Amino acid sequence: MQQLKRPARRALLVVHVVVSVGWLGLTLGVLALGITGAAAGSAEAAAGAYRSMHVLGDWLLIPVSLLSLLSGVVLSLGTPWGLARHRWVYVKFWLTLVTTAATAFALRARIDAAMADVSAGRAVGATTDLVLAPSVSLGVYVFLTAISVIKPWGMTAWGRRLRGNGRLSGAGSGRVGSRA
Repeated sequence: MQQLKRPARRALLVVHVVVSVGWLGLTLGVLALGITGAAAGSAEAAAGAYRSMHVLGDWLLIPVSLLSLLSGVVLSLGTPWGLARHRWVYVKFWLTLVTTAATAFALRARIDAAMADVSAGRAVGATTDLVLAPSVSLGVYVFLTAISVIKPWGMTAWGRRLRGNGRLSGAGSGRVGSRA
């Protein structure tokens, strides 16, 4: 992919950071609602928490996670960092892909099951699934944020080969994009 021009790169970086921080904030909200539902003293309070989780899951979590994934891929492909040139970018891509899939399929399925119980008038008991899943996600997002700032581990073997062949313009030395 052709390198993005500076204004486009900056705009996409802002979008990626805002959406990713939004995903982290949504996860904190879902975690708070999961704790509220699990610790609720009444079925009505638990139902309210799970209804709120359902709204967040249906309307925000999936689009925000997909936009974070998409903006990160485009950003990596349009800059010298590349998608598979540096280990931190590669790890970030795979963890984002896994957490997006887990959000779409596992977390939302559990929220939908809690909502089905609420809609059918069945009491929803304390469930650790709706506390554990957002807790793990939150830990992953904090880790992803840390490696985005620290940029550890150096280049991948493919990135070193590209740099050795002279096809990599400066991405192997220093912090490319630090003047973004």
